[in-house]
Amino acid sequence: MTSIASPSKDSATDGSVKVDGRRLRSERTERLIVEAYVVLVRERHKVPPAAQIAERAGYSVRSVFERFPDLNAIRVAAVDHAIAESLAQNVPIDVTADRQSRIRLQVEVRGRGCERWLPLWRVLNTDLGESAELEKRLRMIRELIVVRIETIFRQELSPLADAVERRKIVIALDALVDFESWGRMRELYGLSFEEACSVWIHAVDRLLPPTPTAP
Repeated sequence: MTSIASPSKDSATDGSVKVDGRRLRSERTERLIVEAYVVLVRERHKVPPAAQIAERAGYSVRSVFERFPDLNAIRVAAVDHAIAESLAQNVPIDVTADRQSRIRLQVEVRGRGCERWLPLWRVLNTDLGESAELEKRLRMIRELIVVRIETIFRQELSPLADAVERRKIVIALDALVDFESWGRMRELYGLSFEEACSVWIHAVDRLLPPTPTAP
């Protein structure tokens, strides 16, 4: 009776390496496609067609749709990419710092984020109803911004006994440091980055309740 040898440890390892290699190549291809989409949106301020995405990424259109079923799926992946990059680059929050330092930090972080992601934000909000996944991720971005506002200005917001009043202030701050607010200052009024930050710093300082004094 002929025995069948079981696969050796080395052959199993080789198989795992091949699988991991294919997976890594596939992940790299997906990342390059998403990055190509983001770059094209920044350059042209509109949704790029698949052919342009493929050309910029260095792949065929077929390769694009082998990894993404449609352009909406690329849009969702672009949001995930933006969220991951923004979270990785977020400056740590020192909630004990003085008022002006915290305001300046929040404004400059938001300003840099708007500067980098405003074109993508506008394109992503085009025909938003076509993708529930995209809507969910854009809500997540808004929620992350609100959480950061509530955290960095906890000294001023926490003492407010009226929850409704506190919520109104948070909503006003969120609206103030919105993407389109930044775009209006930079595009319509022609402000420099520093000038736009100065406008936001002044407005945030006026909106925030007084900072409690240390006992």
